Amino acid sequence: METSDGRGSVDLQTDRAHGARIYDYILGGKDNYAADRAAAEATLQVWPALPVHMRANREFMHRAARYLATECGVDQFLDIGTGIPTSPNLHEVVQEVRPDARIVYTDNDPIVLVHARALMSSTEQGRTAYVDADLRDPDTILNSPEFRETLDLNRPIALMLIAVVHFIEDDEEALAATNRIIDVLPPGSYVAATIATDDFAPQTLAEVRRTYREHGETLRFRTKPRATRFFEGLDLVDPGLVQMHKWRPDAETEKAADTDIAMYAAVARKP
Repeated sequence: METSDGRGSVDLQTDRAHGARIYDYILGGKDNYAADRAAAEATLQVWPALPVHMRANREFMHRAARYLATECGVDQFLDIGTGIPTSPNLHEVVQEVRPDARIVYTDNDPIVLVHARALMSSTEQGRTAYVDADLRDPDTILNSPEFRETLDLNRPIALMLIAVVHFIEDDEEALAATNRIIDVLPPGSYVAATIATDDFAPQTLAEVRRTYREHGETLRFRTKPRATRFFEGLDLVDPGLVQMHKWRPDAETEKAADTDIAMYAAVARKP
């Protein structure tokens, strides 16, 4: 299949489930395949609340992005693990506040590459770009012309790691990859991340992990102490590392305040 920007043939890997496409199916999207739907339906059998958690994840991204653009004055964003485009995307959220904002999207799902043109829409004042790369290989992102030509490394950048590190099973590999990118960001930059946890429903989520693995996708849940490691050396913004729906909730999010959402979230500043 040819990509939407004419860059040639792309193997969509439709024979195995992919986290971005499972996410797309659960939220009612159409960019998924039989393997993704099978994994999603099997997961829903053991964890019917999954859509609630996925929507809460996206809502956190919107709140964090608005906070960074509005209260922190950030106008540069690196979004790793972008996922399939669902409006409003990150650039739509931040460019509403800062029309001159620049965003680099990154994902390893070939179907996201197909949708790269949609991700690269922008205001006239701002700019967006897309890098086809994996968080496990941070240097591919950092050395890409899209990253180097879109973002200014002399000014703060917000690194968005939304529902992505749980696809890397090994803690040290995940930490090394994220730290490699954080090390390159200038002082005053921010990291916003959501990190899957089984602290609140270990038996159910053990079944979820098994189901994902049976359908060819990796999934790794982390305790709060392990999740905290991703923010070492950074200054956590109040309220710190909390369940993601409890991070600066808006009126709509407040309704779910008593729910045990299975992801931690935080925003932190690089000194």
